[in-house]
Amino acid sequence: MNDTLKKILTWCVLPVIIVLLVWAVVSSIMKPVNFNKERDARKEVAIQQLKDIRTLEVAYKSVKGQFTASIDTLADFYNNGQMSIIMQIGSADDSAAWAHTEAVKKARRGKVKPEELLAMYEAGDKNLVFSVESKIPVKDTIFTSREGFDPTQLKYIPFSEGDTVIMDAIVKTVSGVPVPLFEAKIPYKSLLKGMDNQLRINLDAECRDMNKYEGLQVGSITAPNNNAGNWE
Repeated sequence: MNDTLKKILTWCVLPVIIVLLVWAVVSSIMKPVNFNKERDARKEVAIQQLKDIRTLEVAYKSVKGQFTASIDTLADFYNNGQMSIIMQIGSADDSAAWAHTEAVKKARRGKVKPEELLAMYEAGDKNLVFSVESKIPVKDTIFTSREGFDPTQLKYIPFSEGDTVIMDAIVKTVSGVPVPLFEAKIPYKSLLKGMDNQLRINLDAECRDMNKYEGLQVGSITAPNNNAGNWE
């Protein structure tokens, strides 16, 4: 090997090889680091979505008495449904107001509906104490600070290019008592679509080894868990 060739190998080829080796080592180290960073960012978005589904499910059950396995149904409930709220008028600690209210009821032989008391209150009698049920649109009770909130988008798993959240709802008898249950699932296979597939497969395997769902889940139809999420 002549001196010219040695110089070429020493000053040109070897530095390139070293750079490539360093790049390969750094890349192998950073691959799982970058994967975990992106995974955590996507999980944060998905967790908020599952929390929103849970909020709607709980509101839906408070009106309908059971959960639903359909996000379309939840979206319709949000957009068009109503919820009952109990309005408390007057102070329960105001003895004079209580006495006045009882006098009003006695004058009418106790046959005074809350709606009638409300009409009297709105007409000017502010010395009344009572509660009355009122119905208001669902959208005026939840997510009121979320401008542009669109419940129809809760159906789709973020970053998945159109995969849908896995939903189910049942009524299960527990100790002789019917218990409404629901669950909503977002598998990592959908949530982490487009990321390193082998690292995602490894993550799924870790979950299986720990007897955990291979993704994010809120609620459960197999065991009552107070509608908890598996990240909590």
